[in-house]
Amino acid sequence: MYFDDLTIGMTVDTAPAMIEKEKMLAFAKDYDNVPLHTDEEYAKTTPFGQLIAPGVMSFLEVWAKYLEVDFFGEQLLAGKSTKIEWEKPVFAGKTASRRYRSTYAIKTASLC
Repeated sequence: MYFDDLTIGMTVDTAPAMIEKEKMLAFAKDYDNVPLHTDEEYAKTTPFGQLIAPGVMSFLEVWAKYLEVDFFGEQLLAGKSTKIEWEKPVFAGKTASRRYRSTYAIKTASLC
């Protein structure tokens, strides 16, 4: 797919991205070591009532599924920007949201 093929509002759905508890705990301990992600007893005292996945991990799990779709094919060189919004927490054993929607496109000068 090329830039000119994109349309605003275009969506891409992917396979579900399961958040595995052990993987979530390992990620949190390495990259987002706060009690909400790593301490089950503490998490029970929060409004969520249980551990929640780090937002970045949730995004990366879903991103991996997006790459499997191969939406752009060989034409993809690099992306400049991604906006991420977490509308609700992701819990271990659950699936993360899996819909991408283009909201804007900016054509820039070629690097070559």
